Amino acid sequence: MNLTLTLIITLGAPLLILLIVILSDKFREPIDLILKTFFMGILLCLVAGQLNSLLIPSFEYSYIAGFTEETLKFLALFFYIRPKKAFDEPMDAIVYGTIISLGFATLENFFYVYDPGDPEVSSLVIAIVRSLSAIPLHATCGVIMGYFFGLYAFSGSRILLIKSLLIPMFTHAFYNYLTGSSIFLWLFLLLAAIFYASNLHKKLSNLQRNKTIEQEKKIINE
Repeated sequence: MNLTLTLIITLGAPLLILLIVILSDKFREPIDLILKTFFMGILLCLVAGQLNSLLIPSFEYSYIAGFTEETLKFLALFFYIRPKKAFDEPMDAIVYGTIISLGFATLENFFYVYDPGDPEVSSLVIAIVRSLSAIPLHATCGVIMGYFFGLYAFSGSRILLIKSLLIPMFTHAFYNYLTGSSIFLWLFLLLAAIFYASNLHKKLSNLQRNKTIEQEKKIINE
């Protein structure tokens, strides 16, 4: 029973958030691109694992993962999603940014749950804790990155492009840093980030509500 419940929570938490974000889009994205983007996120998790093993000597430096992981997600959004024909309005960047992040988080979650560093902590406990912390954090970073990236793609503002990388990057890095120090600051940061990302998502949802067609002209196509 515990094994089944652990698996459901491990895979279910990221997939549930992913489904909510996909369905929140008034103009649904193509299924094939959703699946390809999700598996790209999984692949990036493997790449990040190799980079982090080289760059992070011990747990005290876990904040470095925020820089490597968010940069990889950003590069996928910039080079893979940006040129796609289906990416034709700002909300799409939130959807695809979150898909990349949660593809990444799904595999990462599996590794943490089924290869725990502390054998005294059960896999079920790890799955539950991560479903309430690390998984929402990854989703939050995906929403924030997507929001600013979407505005950049349809305005051409370099400041927005920089924000789309730096804000999730430092949010993730501070989250990791606080994990090993203050539980109160860590929780405050997580809740504040979730609240911030929810407001950004709501802004684009409100803009989308009055649209009759999806397509907008991208400023940045190359």
